[in-house]
Parts: sequence; structure tokens; C-alpha cells
Amino acid sequence: MKHVLVVDDEADIRSLLEEILRDEGYIVTTSGSAVEAMELIRDAEYDAVLLDIWLPDGDGLDVLGKVRDLNLPSPPEIIMISGHGTIESAVRATKLGAYDFLEKPLSLERTLLMLKNAIEARQLRRDNRELQQQLAQTAYVTGESVPMKALRQQIRLMAPTNGRVLIFGESGTGKERIARTMHAQSQRADRVFVELNCAAIPENHIESELFGHRHGAVDGGAHEKRGTFERADGGTLFLDEVGDMSLKTQAKVLRALDEQRFYPVGAHNPVHVDVRVIAATNKNLDDEIARGNFREDLFYRLNVIPFYVPPLRDRIEDLPLLAHEFLQEFGRQYGRPRVEIASDAVAALQNYRWPGNVRELRNVIERVLILNPKANRIERKHLPTLAHRELRTDGVPAADGSRGSSLAEGSRTLVEAREAYERDYILKKLDDCHGNVSRAAEALGLERSHLYRKMKALGVPIRE
Repeated sequence: MKHVLVVDDEADIRSLLEEILRDEGYIVTTSGSAVEAMELIRDAEYDAVLLDIWLPDGDGLDVLGKVRDLNLPSPPEIIMISGHGTIESAVRATKLGAYDFLEKPLSLERTLLMLKNAIEARQLRRDNRELQQQLAQTAYVTGESVPMKALRQQIRLMAPTNGRVLIFGESGTGKERIARTMHAQSQRADRVFVELNCAAIPENHIESELFGHRHGAVDGGAHEKRGTFERADGGTLFLDEVGDMSLKTQAKVLRALDEQRFYPVGAHNPVHVDVRVIAATNKNLDDEIARGNFREDLFYRLNVIPFYVPPLRDRIEDLPLLAHEFLQEFGRQYGRPRVEIASDAVAALQNYRWPGNVRELRNVIERVLILNPKANRIERKHLPTLAHRELRTDGVPAADGSRGSSLAEGSRTLVEAREAYERDYILKKLDDCHGNVSRAAEALGLERSHLYRKMKALGVPIRE
């Protein structure tokens, strides 16, 4: 339901407009002063404001200017009202950003039509802004391995439908990218894509995040808020880590999926929506159902079209393409569009187990670019310890064939974490000094002999 604020110094007009607009299905708030109007606009989100020019404590045009100066993320459309309208006032209101101008006595038909058009214009502006943000995150699936080719084929077949999708895969495998690609290839591609990470929202707030709330209905929520279901109306809603929702929230999501309607917290009337839901989880939901942590009926509602995203270690042949993609992305971001990666660096990266999957690889590439601002070619010596300790100093894989572990897995204590950081930092300084230990020791503020001992203790190869 759309929320309208009526600001007029005449109580009869406020009462009449409130009654008519409520009959038309709007939520209506009224005010008779400029100061109160500004407080209301700061505290709540409105789709439109009907604002009188003449107010007992100020000028409506001044209020209009102050609203624009607030730089609200989604400002309301403002329609000015005046019983003494002049061309000069109308021009000034337009320059300040008013949607249009109404003269008293108000025409009911014209007022309702203008209000409807203003709210639609605001919605189009919001949709356009969100679509532009999505275009900045190009939706495609990288990889030429057999599993990724099969996944792309499955997306092509299923994306144009309205069937609900459940994506399985370890953390960091790119489940969100799959969801965005599904949306981009669907019949809803020209509408919004809204994401909610269910694991990142506290339990006492997730219902409000999903369904929204009315004014004062939740602690700390003085203003009205639209939930993700309502924001995604007509488009796609991506529920990430859906396995982390509580059973209470699962029951309400189940009802919303079945009925395509829900009640915001504190609301007495339902909100109807048309939403395609794509969910994702890194958990085994069969096990969660057996433990009583996940509703079986919700699982069947979501699992109409199941997808599985393989971990990076099971499609390691895709790593060179992914590394190149991330180099291009961060190269543009940091003003270095022509950075390449050497074959020895690729080999070292492919020898690593990647427990953090594609997300970990992306972070490593960004880190390497930041720590080596002058390198136009990323080589094995530029890589952090996680790749170096997978190989012997002669570049041959370790004898036990182990792919090792990440810093997060291997550094279980503060001492180990500190040693890993020192190892990376010494490698960086050695690279800056072209392998000259004496210069590196000077740059680090250490005696040469002390640096040698430190390198030996940390397993840093000495190649002077």
C-alpha cells in the first residue's frame, strides 16, 4: 500500500483528503505545520506529499527545498497545493523539484490522477536506479569445465520460467551470481532483483526485513519500512542462506509463497505481490529437516528447480579464466587495466585447495594487486603464503600431494596468524628489493643476520 502525507493548514481539507485517499487504498498521514511535516518526512518513507504553499509556521516552498536537501535515498514526489497560485509560484516549485502544482478549490478527479501518476513516476525512478546498480554487477557464469557448461545449459532452460529455484553449494562458490544470471535471462529481467542474506539478519529483525513494518510496530522502527518481498514485487527475490531462518520465520515465508500475500508487522491489511523466489543454502537441508531445523513443506515449495554449484577444487581448470576475470575487474578499479598473470602463478594457484572457493580467489587477486602496485605481470613470487607453501622451493608439488590449507584453516592461534603475516610481509619486501636480502633488511629495520634467521624460521626461500 502506498503512503501519502497531506500537509495543509486547513483542518477541513486535511480531513476530506484523508477520508478520500483512504477509500482509494492509500495509507494517509496528515500535518498542519511546516515543522511537523519536516519531522514526519525525516522519520518515515512516503510515496507522495500533498504540500500546501501557505502554512502557519512557514512557506511550503521552503519545505520543498529542505526535503530535497535531505538527500533521502528514495525521496517522495511532492505535489504543491495553493489557493493563491501564481505563475511565479508554479515556476519556483518546479525548479525546486515539485512533481506538479494544484490550485484550490481542488478537483477530486484531477488530484487522484496526479497523485497516481506521481507515485508511478517515483516507482519507475526507483526501479531504474536498482536496475542500474544491477547492471554494474554483470550477471554471467564463468567457466569451461563440464560442470559449469552443464550449469549454463540448465540456466538457459529454467530461467525463462517462473519456477522457484533452490541453489545448493559451499560458501563462496558463486550462488548469488547464479541467481543474478537466472534473473537476467528471465521474463522479469526488466524489473528489480532484491537480495536478502538470511544469516546476516538478527532473528528479532528478519520478519521486518522480509515483510516490512508499519509506523511504530517494532522497537527502534519509528518509521514505516517496506520489506524485501514488497520491494521485489514484479521481480525476483533472492533469499541467500535460507537454511539459517528460524522455524517461526519459515512458517511465514511458506504462507507468503503459497498465497503471494503477507501482513507487514503491525498491519491490518495484507499486501499482495507477484514475486519469483530464488533461494540458496550451503547446508544439507535433508539433514536439517531430519534434525527438525527446517520445514519439509517449505523445502518442497522452494526446491521446484534444484541447482548445484560445484566447489572450485572440483573445477580447478576454470581457475585461469576466473583469475583473468578478477584481474580485469580490479585492474579497471585501480587504474591498471593491462595486468597479466604468469603461468607459474597460475600453476601455484591451481595447486591450492581453495576452501573459500571463488570468493577466496577473488580476494587473493585483489590483495596481490594492492600489495604490488608497480607489477604489470603477476608472478608466483607475488602470491601470498597460501600458494607458496603448497610447493617446494624448486616449484615441485609437495611429496604428500597435499594441497594444504588456507590461512583461515592453518593459522588457528594468534602466533600462527602473526607468523603468516610476517612471512607475507617479508616476501613482499624481498620482491620490492628484487631479492636483495641486505636491502630488504634495511627496509624492514632489521640486521641482515636477523632477517636471515627470520626467513629460515618462517620457511621463506633465500634466493639472493
